[in-house]
Amino acid sequence: MKKSTAVLAAFTAAAVLTACAGEPENGGTGNGNEGNPSADGNGGEATDEEVDPDNLVIATLSDIEAIDPHTSNDVPSSTVQHNLFESLLMQTEDMEIEPLLATEWENTDDTTWEFQLREDVTFHDGSEFNADVVKANLDRILDEDLGSPRAALFEMIEEVVVIDDHTVEIHTEFPFSPLPAHLAHSGGGMMSQEIIEEDYARMEDGGQPGDYINENPAGTAIFEFDEWNPGSEIILTRNDDYWGDPAGVEQVTFQVTPEDLTRIGELETGAADIIFPVSPSDTERIEDTEGMDLYTQESLGLAYIGFNMEKEPFDDPQVRRAMAMAINKEELLEGVLEGTGTPATGPLGEQIFGFSDEVDEIEYDPQGAQELLAEAGYEDGFETTLWTNDSRERIDIAELVQAQLSVVGVDLSIEVLEWGAYLENTSEGEHDMFILGWSTATGDADYLMYNLFHSSQQGDGNKSFINNPEIDDLLEQGRSETDQGAREDIYEEAMELLVDEAKMLYLYHQDYLVGVRDEVQGFWKHPNGIYQLHDVTIEEE
Repeated sequence: MKKSTAVLAAFTAAAVLTACAGEPENGGTGNGNEGNPSADGNGGEATDEEVDPDNLVIATLSDIEAIDPHTSNDVPSSTVQHNLFESLLMQTEDMEIEPLLATEWENTDDTTWEFQLREDVTFHDGSEFNADVVKANLDRILDEDLGSPRAALFEMIEEVVVIDDHTVEIHTEFPFSPLPAHLAHSGGGMMSQEIIEEDYARMEDGGQPGDYINENPAGTAIFEFDEWNPGSEIILTRNDDYWGDPAGVEQVTFQVTPEDLTRIGELETGAADIIFPVSPSDTERIEDTEGMDLYTQESLGLAYIGFNMEKEPFDDPQVRRAMAMAINKEELLEGVLEGTGTPATGPLGEQIFGFSDEVDEIEYDPQGAQELLAEAGYEDGFETTLWTNDSRERIDIAELVQAQLSVVGVDLSIEVLEWGAYLENTSEGEHDMFILGWSTATGDADYLMYNLFHSSQQGDGNKSFINNPEIDDLLEQGRSETDQGAREDIYEEAMELLVDEAKMLYLYHQDYLVGVRDEVQGFWKHPNGIYQLHDVTIEEE
């Protein structure tokens, strides 16, 4: 039995985003330029603006999909939601789990967790945070009528039991060691029970899940909802009744600015205090401009190329290993990201629990790759097809990989598919090879490893159609083992197997690139992609 307690210091980290096995994390559908002083896509003629120390303006690529954290799964929405709703637990920049709305937690037996809740916390609508609210939120996420895209994070929960006003028990269907990491996810953001009930009433009258909550959000976090002008901006104001130290600015404006150069122009003039994303090709411009700087943060994401292992020749580990030997990851990083990332040894990055630096990478060796292909019966190479969606980054990856594989005799054709068709057809196993990404949102190896490699996930996260009983057994042990040291050993063994047999081409872990004006103090970005705004102030010169 393990017990975890801690004293909550400054509120500096956040619930973690769910993984997007798809579009780049910065993608979205924002289409508005209203409120942008320079919306011509070329930086414009905007003049310098006076800095407002009370209003932090963040210019982003995309608008949010929803304010309700239980009915959305995109990164832009999660970034805003984090500032309105708090989860039971949180994770530091080093991915250590700390208290938030829960102050203590204990794994009382294999399938039971007990949580002590923070007292004297109120929602933005004045209602009380307590154990009944926790049950109402988790029950809502798991309600099939809601159809929450976050349900997969909590599907192991069998029952939530209220012990008293500030004690709750969570019973899981099977032993699940990473539960605290899942409860630190923004998808588990706690909202007022009153708005949950009002949202269900709206659904009974024919409304869609989240309709009421998107108009009347009430969380416990450092900011409150003010207004949302879809396609343009969403404005939050400081919660002066926050249970901890209040935020350092009175207002945050998330401004939709789809064009890269326009965002940079807004940062230069002071129309925006923070911009994200910054294209790798634009980093030098920011670094060389007085009054602003480039902030970088390693992400939890993995860019990879998968094989369809139900098709020849990818059922042969020699072929897959040869292809891995033919890939120059450093060249990919320079060619696609201009060096703003880290080559991937295997599926896990070093920030993720379960990563081991004892696992040997498959080294770049095109001559050795040709020899392996010959041993496998492909001395003359073979033809195959690589699928991608229309992401510029992924098309660039595909073209570089195409050139590298041609050196060892692999004739690779590239096919670009519309996003919906891409996901559907890879789920059906119609592909040869494909490019995707995955963010290990919980910071725990289970979230990536189980989804991408366990045979039960074929067609979902496991689009490689891997079916390996040894891997399955290791991944099942890893999620149920309660001793963290033993879990690390299990995942090291799993990583060694996955890398040795080249179950996919592990490419790189991308860095987040953020432009920040010098007046902004106390800002940082979590490896999960969330802006950390609690301690931010804007200092007037």
